[in-house]
Amino acid sequence: MIVLWFALLGVSLWAAHWGAEQAAAVLKKARAQLRISAVAGGALVGLASASPEVGINLVSAIQGVGDIGLGVAFGSNVIAIPLMVATGYVATRKKELPGHEGHVRHRDQKMIAVSEEAIIVHAVPNTLVVLLVGLLVLPPPWQGLQPIDAAIIGPAYLAYLANAAFRNRPDREDVSWERKEVMLAVAGIVAIAVSTYLAVTATERIVEALGIPLIVGGLLVTAPVATLPEVFATWKVTRRGEVDAGITSTLGDNSVTMTLALVPPALVGLSLQDVPLTALSVVFAAFMPAYYAVAIKRTKDATGTAGFRRGQLYAFGGALFVYLVAALILGLR
Repeated sequence: MIVLWFALLGVSLWAAHWGAEQAAAVLKKARAQLRISAVAGGALVGLASASPEVGINLVSAIQGVGDIGLGVAFGSNVIAIPLMVATGYVATRKKELPGHEGHVRHRDQKMIAVSEEAIIVHAVPNTLVVLLVGLLVLPPPWQGLQPIDAAIIGPAYLAYLANAAFRNRPDREDVSWERKEVMLAVAGIVAIAVSTYLAVTATERIVEALGIPLIVGGLLVTAPVATLPEVFATWKVTRRGEVDAGITSTLGDNSVTMTLALVPPALVGLSLQDVPLTALSVVFAAFMPAYYAVAIKRTKDATGTAGFRRGQLYAFGGALFVYLVAALILGLR
């Protein structure tokens, strides 16, 4: 029976990702009209692409299993960055990359070029957002999430969005709107609502069958499965030369997941069931975007081009491995 629940989880999360893609397509056009750069646009498009995580947190809060949503939020924040950077690197190893004149040199240098703008627009704000969440949920006097926290993390996202939107604004682009894409976006929202409900239900049943805590189920079961569709999307986007959009958008998703997605559990109140595991997750969720920024800067200093070198991908992978092992030990102790 557990195999069927895993199958339902996988199908529902793929459906949620499809819905998110339809909504994101509309926001990408809005980005062009609002004169927001492709890198900064990740903050806006993240509203759609992170909607599965937002939906999971909303449903889990309503059903009284908020630990699932919290686990998904932290798990996706830690897992996504190493996987997307690695996926983008592998996907761009082909001989020619559209729109990248220096690609042959970058490939010979075993690196992938990423806009340095991603540091101040995404990586630093994302690190600060995670540290803010840690400050709100970990200290014993106010441990967990309370309604007042929603009044703090909501504006934190707006500040992040404003920081991204008003930097290096490009010229306004003319875009055409079609009725079909708007209808698909509406269908996408419906798909997200239905599929996230099914995903939470499937996670509950898997957790019961395995006899593990809810937060562990969200962290180590639902979050990795939820990340898989994003891996394929990143592969497709970066292969056609949209490297910045494919890799930096992950940080936009993460910032939404660490702010707006946590508003529902905060409004209903959520006590921490596993403080050590949550603390571990905060540390690694903050480390990933911080190292993202450091890696881009060090690559720029070493090669003259901002981006990631192959050795830095190994560092990301090593950190992810340490986190998963430690989370498994703490969660199942």
